[in-house]
Amino acid sequence: MNASTQTQTLPKTFEDMGLNPALLQALASENYTTPTPIQAQSIPDVMTGRDLLGIAQTGTGKTAAFALPILQRLAEHRRDEADDRRVVAIGVLGAHRGGDRVDGALAAMGAESCAFGYL
Repeated sequence: MNASTQTQTLPKTFEDMGLNPALLQALASENYTTPTPIQAQSIPDVMTGRDLLGIAQTGTGKTAAFALPILQRLAEHRRDEADDRRVVAIGVLGAHRGGDRVDGALAAMGAESCAFGYL
């Protein structure tokens, strides 16, 4: 959490974050109704282009905290044939098993194409 999230009011719903309707629908279909603390603290900053380093216990919503802003930006900036810019994101995971969970979570949130490599 940085100084900007300490002084601002945190979003109480995913709708408050300005996520696109397709992401909101995917979240609702997975029964995600209220952002967890790490999501509420990080998603607004990441959606403005800031970097994120999040540390929290297993099961607290870290994957959605970094994946939702990525998926939002992908939806907003779909590649145009005349425009060579692309949204690029790198997630560093500590284990192959974690990568499998992230892959499944991204699919549940509506990611149509993701590529993963494991070290």
